[in-house]
Amino acid sequence: MSTREKILIVDDDRFVRMALGEALRKWDYETLEAENVAEAKTVFQDEEPHIVLLDIDLPDGSGLDVLSDIKQKRPETIVVMITGNVDVPNVITALRSGAHDFIGKPVKLEELRITLRNASETQTLRREVKRARIERAQGFSFSEIIGESAPIKKTIDLAQRVAASDVPTILLHGETGTGKDLFAKAIHYASERANAPYLAINCAALPATLIESELFGYEKGAFTDAKQRKEGLFEQAEGGTIFLDEIGEMELALQAKLLRVLEEGCFRRVGGLKDIPINSRIIAASNKDLKKTSEEGGFRLDLYFRLSVIQIDIPPLRDRGDDILLLAEHYIERANLKRRGAKLRGLSPSIAKVFKNFRWTGNVRELRNVIERASILEDGEFVTAEHLPADLVNGAGQMGGGNTAGFALPPEGIPLETVEFELARQAMARAGGNLTKAAKLLDISRDQLRYKLKKSGEYASIESD
Repeated sequence: MSTREKILIVDDDRFVRMALGEALRKWDYETLEAENVAEAKTVFQDEEPHIVLLDIDLPDGSGLDVLSDIKQKRPETIVVMITGNVDVPNVITALRSGAHDFIGKPVKLEELRITLRNASETQTLRREVKRARIERAQGFSFSEIIGESAPIKKTIDLAQRVAASDVPTILLHGETGTGKDLFAKAIHYASERANAPYLAINCAALPATLIESELFGYEKGAFTDAKQRKEGLFEQAEGGTIFLDEIGEMELALQAKLLRVLEEGCFRRVGGLKDIPINSRIIAASNKDLKKTSEEGGFRLDLYFRLSVIQIDIPPLRDRGDDILLLAEHYIERANLKRRGAKLRGLSPSIAKVFKNFRWTGNVRELRNVIERASILEDGEFVTAEHLPADLVNGAGQMGGGNTAGFALPPEGIPLETVEFELARQAMARAGGNLTKAAKLLDISRDQLRYKLKKSGEYASIESD
């Protein structure tokens, strides 16, 4: 298959087609020809050329009709209009309809060559932008949300349905670390707004005056440092999505201004007199119960109702069952991409139970951080208690670095064999794999230790040192 760019020459003059075709082939293009509107549409449909050189005046109609057909079927195609009658209205119509450029007859080959070079560069840039958009969307798609539990599946299903709708405001509620920002991006990139900007602001990280100017922009001279006019996020995100993270921290005065924007569909820059319409979706997020906060006077109730047309509650990690282990495996795989030497195979059986028993108050973010830490410090093939935070191990009723005073039996209990095996693993790790030294750490015989390790199945081939 040819990798050369294909150019379709549409002109009713056979000699023009021959002359252009000869020049284009010398420049290493592959050429196609058509002499009228009907043939041009057919060849374009069948051959999908990268560039079209299109005469306006054709025997059976106007080249502008071909241009319109091309832009409907493949908008990314570069079209260069060619004509002997450079009529201003035609030029304006063609350019507004998506033509890349306009050159007159007789065609000057050097001018054509420069035009085609520019067109090829534009084509390449468009492909790169499209590829980047696809890659970015894939990085923030719903498929990136790991989980098979009923609570997370229900949440994803609701978010997907909301993404496909035209609802203007969405409220995400969930504890810190549950992935509200990931859900916001997934909703944006699964919507019809995916090719428009996605812009985010953390309402807890900036003072109210700065948030206001960031959201609405300002006019030159609106305040001391306003040297020139600045567009805010509502203008920059035209057609896209604005993510207002931690909106529960927004000051009441600014909440009133935001409410006005949402109700009236327009805003004014700081210091401005002109209303500017908005066309962007607002996704707000909070780890607070905003309805309860509103009833207590900490958040405007009318703004809460305006934002919560659709409210999506993201479940905490502790309510997601085996998703904890799925996420741990996912982050181990990611850590292995950066890890030098032997790769981690996963969690040891006892640590898997620890993970499932832990409350994960920091949710997915806390789990990710724990795995990243273990991947850096762990020398073996499995994540063990030795390199986990003490509150994680002790809080789940597991071993606390060899100090039995730190042990606590979980309410649901834990198999004694699990505890023994994890201690044996830690002893082996601390002893550098030396069976005799490891047995001494546990105050048992070497044969007893070998028996316990072999019984697990993971040390089936262990030999005495």
